Amino acid sequence: MLLPVAREAIVNTCQELSRTGLVGGTAGNVSVREGDLVAVTPSGVRYAELTPELVGVHRLDGAAVEAPLAPTSELPLHLAIYAAQPEVGAIVHTHSPAATALSTLVDEVPAVHYYVAMFGGPVRVSPYATYGTDELARNAVHALRDRTACLMGNHGAVTVGPDLTTAHDKSMYLEWLCDVYLRASSAGTPRLLPPSEIAAVAEKLTSYGQRPPVASVATWELSAVADGEPDDDRGGDHHVPGR
Repeated sequence: MLLPVAREAIVNTCQELSRTGLVGGTAGNVSVREGDLVAVTPSGVRYAELTPELVGVHRLDGAAVEAPLAPTSELPLHLAIYAAQPEVGAIVHTHSPAATALSTLVDEVPAVHYYVAMFGGPVRVSPYATYGTDELARNAVHALRDRTACLMGNHGAVTVGPDLTTAHDKSMYLEWLCDVYLRASSAGTPRLLPPSEIAAVAEKLTSYGQRPPVASVATWELSAVADGEPDDDRGGDHHVPGR
């Protein structure tokens, strides 16, 4: 099977999106690019029934390579983004409630919180176009210029990243940001952060995040066991770095 890791990751991501309410039914779609191949969700399959074998593999021109089912109707959207942004390795498209609601109200998601910095600036809303069309794809590509997310007018949200974990995480942050703006604007006029502050936060984010030192922790635990120390006596709390 081609791209087995990517196809399994897509299944896991789709099921997580469903569990967290970012998609409902068979809505939304996910893809991963590896070289000249794209693994992408099939059309009209419930995520609870999705398996890696049912995730199709296509070339960048859309031709099926290993695809037992028809691809998502938004395949043109995914392919257009990959063509416009070669650095993108994964795309998540959702119909999450807050993002979709806000896409009917504004032309961009204002800087109500510094999280907009993780998307490159205020998230744009592309003009409405019928789903699955080249027009929709063009509009989204334009809205994604210098950004890693956009809302599609009266439709939903798109997030991109170098890998699927990043694109998925951004979809959750984007939904939170849209929800915050909807709540704040329903109570009054939100205070917005200036572009200078968003730029400053964007700079800080370039060095944010850590990976747990798995190897060193495992070595320490083995040494502790060898020395006869109990597992629950480790000299204080242990937190995952980066939280």
